[in-house]
Amino acid sequence: MKFSLGILAALVVCGSALALTPAPGPKSAPPQRQPGVVATSPDQPPALEKPDPEKEAAIRHLTDITQTSKLGDNITNAITAQVRAVMSRNIQQPEQLQKFMDAFTQKFLAAAPPSAVTDAEIPIYAHYFSLEDIQGLIKFYESPLGQRVVKTLPEVAQQTQQAGVQIDQKAALDVLRSMSAEYPELKPMLPQEPGAGPSQPPMPGPGPSGAPGTPGTPPQK
Repeated sequence: MKFSLGILAALVVCGSALALTPAPGPKSAPPQRQPGVVATSPDQPPALEKPDPEKEAAIRHLTDITQTSKLGDNITNAITAQVRAVMSRNIQQPEQLQKFMDAFTQKFLAAAPPSAVTDAEIPIYAHYFSLEDIQGLIKFYESPLGQRVVKTLPEVAQQTQQAGVQIDQKAALDVLRSMSAEYPELKPMLPQEPGAGPSQPPMPGPGPSGAPGTPGTPPQK
């Protein structure tokens, strides 16, 4: 049974925060290599080291109260749902599909347990935040405002994303419609403009006497 794994790359992971990727700036000159420091490519992530036990415990506590420790579960559920959606088009019998999914889920969880994602978060947090930073974040997220942020930010991020998609989608369609005169092949591919009703059939022409009626039909006396 063959199925496309390409769709597995497009996953929507519900975290407790909206990650913003800054626009790339101008390229700077490569840094000078220092003695004792391993040189890395600008395109490669920095080498991460496991933090000391005190800092690791603080980071794990932070991921618990911000619910980012659920990231692994979210990714696992998203991938499993994608696999089920694809395989349901290839396996028509529900019993056989469930048997396949049970086997896949068991092997998948053994190969990539959700806890492995949390383990991968620890050195990343430790690289970008000091112990004092982590303790400050814990203090904030344990406050009433911090807990409110944890509960409401996913919904805020989702609505913000939906609004952005609608704005960009409308702009793209408007641009494509404006280009359809120069590129007529666009017209059949574009959806109907909002507010435009279905095309009306032509009105019947006047009858032989000039009164409205069906063409070729004599008017009623």
